[in-house]
Amino acid sequence: MRAAALAILLLTAAPMALAQPAPSADARRTELNRLLDALPAAPDETAASALEARIRGLWSQGASPAVLLLLRRGARNMESEAPADAVEDFDAALTLQPDHAESWLLRAQAQAATGDMQAALRDLRQVLVLEPRHFGALAVLSAFQEQLGDNEGALRSMQEAVTIHPRMSGAAERLKRLNTKVTGEDA
Repeated sequence: MRAAALAILLLTAAPMALAQPAPSADARRTELNRLLDALPAAPDETAASALEARIRGLWSQGASPAVLLLLRRGARNMESEAPADAVEDFDAALTLQPDHAESWLLRAQAQAATGDMQAALRDLRQVLVLEPRHFGALAVLSAFQEQLGDNEGALRSMQEAVTIHPRMSGAAERLKRLNTKVTGEDA
């Protein structure tokens, strides 16, 4: 269920960001790197949240109009609890633009919702190939690993996400819980 909550959070953030005009790919990458470099040093939750929102917005940009249409349709299918239809929409988006990391992330979440966790894990790995500092994908990966009983892997993935985004909402509690599961001791 936590994975479903994460999926909803990520799906609702994408359409808002898609409405912003997209800068060039080089400008987007430069800005993304600058923001990701600044994220660990954010002085408080408010600053971290603002950086996170801008980062998520940049991750969502760069898709062609046709891909955006497919992503929106897939998001609607997920909201309507039709994940198999969403997988088809995200498949089509990836056929058109296989270098768009957010499409891979959305398809991973849809794959998981259909019960195909191995496909979901493959898609998450592709997100991380395209965007190695995608803390959202790492958090989703952690949730999926925990769901599959790989608590050590879930802890490692969450630790990596927190290294990138130390003030991620709910991360401290999740790390503590995973650490307790893995070591049997409170962190």
